[in-house]
Amino acid sequence: MKNKQTSEQRMDSQPNEETEEKPSGILDKIQQLGQTNVPQLSADANIHCLTIIGQIEGHMQLPPQNKTTKYEHIIPQLVAIEQNPKIEGLLVVLNTVGGDVEAGLAISEMISTLSKPSVSIVLGGGHSIGVPIAVSCSYSFIAETATMTIHPIRLTGLVIGVPQSFEYMDKMQERVVKFVTKNSRISEETFKDLMFAKGNLTRDIGTNVIGEDAVTSGLIDEVGGLGRALAKLKELIELQSKHTDEEEIIQ
Repeated sequence: MKNKQTSEQRMDSQPNEETEEKPSGILDKIQQLGQTNVPQLSADANIHCLTIIGQIEGHMQLPPQNKTTKYEHIIPQLVAIEQNPKIEGLLVVLNTVGGDVEAGLAISEMISTLSKPSVSIVLGGGHSIGVPIAVSCSYSFIAETATMTIHPIRLTGLVIGVPQSFEYMDKMQERVVKFVTKNSRISEETFKDLMFAKGNLTRDIGTNVIGEDAVTSGLIDEVGGLGRALAKLKELIELQSKHTDEEEIIQ
């Protein structure tokens, strides 16, 4: 009898796995999102949201206090989006100060070559190398109060003082200019005028375009918020679906 009571006590003393998982799950949500209940995606959700925030991190790891977007995290997501048949459209939300040029161009190239419709929306800011990412989508939006800083390419750290270093920077800058003009309505001349303008930025050259100015210059397609961006993405998804159905009928 004593042995039986002892075994029962041991069984009672064992922690319940379900009881332990629930508090840890709630704590995890509070730590990650600052709230206990978060909106859940429906089973038939066909749009993936990709956020580009903080500083775009490339080959060099930034200090831990910096809020960053790591390109080695973004690229696998884009590959998965392309391969997943349930995802029919991509929404890219930008609030970035820019960052690594090659990493930003790599992300931009992958978004622009997706076979699925994509819409970008600049909230707060889409500066520097964030500009090519913003224009890489099928259609682009900017919030009325959001800004985009266009400035020449610059390097930080040790630079070898030879003509080849400056030629490399010039070629890298041309890559950015060509990509932006190819994927937006802005002309190369206008974009370079904004890039090399004097007096718009304190102690620097370049231009800070706000909301409607970005649309007027042809850099961004439309001024709008989240609701308008999602509506446009759904419209593009329907158009592509209709086009695909017509092709299947013809075949």
